[in-house]
Amino acid sequence: MPTLTIAAAQSISVAGDLPGNIVRHLDFMALAAEQGVQLLVFPELSLTGYEPELAAALAVAPEAAVLQPLRDGARKLGLTAVVGIPLRMAPEGRVLIGALVLAADGSLAVYSKQHLHPGEEQAFASGSGGDNLKFGDDAVALAVCADFSQASHARAAAQSGASVYAAGVLVGESGYGVDSALLQGYAREHRMLVLMANHGGPAGGWVSAGRSAIWGSHGELIAAASGAGDQLVIARCTGQAWGGRVVEVVGS
Repeated sequence: MPTLTIAAAQSISVAGDLPGNIVRHLDFMALAAEQGVQLLVFPELSLTGYEPELAAALAVAPEAAVLQPLRDGARKLGLTAVVGIPLRMAPEGRVLIGALVLAADGSLAVYSKQHLHPGEEQAFASGSGGDNLKFGDDAVALAVCADFSQASHARAAAQSGASVYAAGVLVGESGYGVDSALLQGYAREHRMLVLMANHGGPAGGWVSAGRSAIWGSHGELIAAASGAGDQLVIARCTGQAWGGRVVEVVGS
């Protein structure tokens, strides 16, 4: 049973505005730290918006200087943030859909989306995933959107010893029922806590459903946003039971 406090950052991204989205991510991180959150997971491509046509121009290396305020913020606040951004691992390399892990100890790790939606291959290359994150005795496996559509992905996470499966996504209203049921089913089947961090507003021509959620290891809903908008969805273990809450993130 995991004991860490985790949260889904249901954030609204401004298309292509990396500096502005960084500032907004720092707002989320500060509020999450006030709530005692140790692991904060943002949606797919949260720092740029889900904008395939802009991705090549916006892609950065994991160690890019523009991201240093986020790394400094994570270290200062004592939390680990998983942020979404298009990545190039080499100057002439293909663009990956990245989930960059900015750890509380100042270290940096990369997860890259392994399974692409049809059409995404025009802008992105398939990635190679990444290592589980460690929090004491607990292990967190990451996923980015279409990754979780493959049952083998969640199964591999469970087999790796993960107690938490955390996905940054972009899910619209039409797909929300199927996708949320799939994630809830993984929680029940694999006895993992499952987190879904969805966009809080439009991205790339898609209207996000919001409704980010966290399910317990028996499939029970711990906490969920009621709709779209900037919100933190938090799960915290108190003794042997999980409690959840949702906090609105107001403008800075």
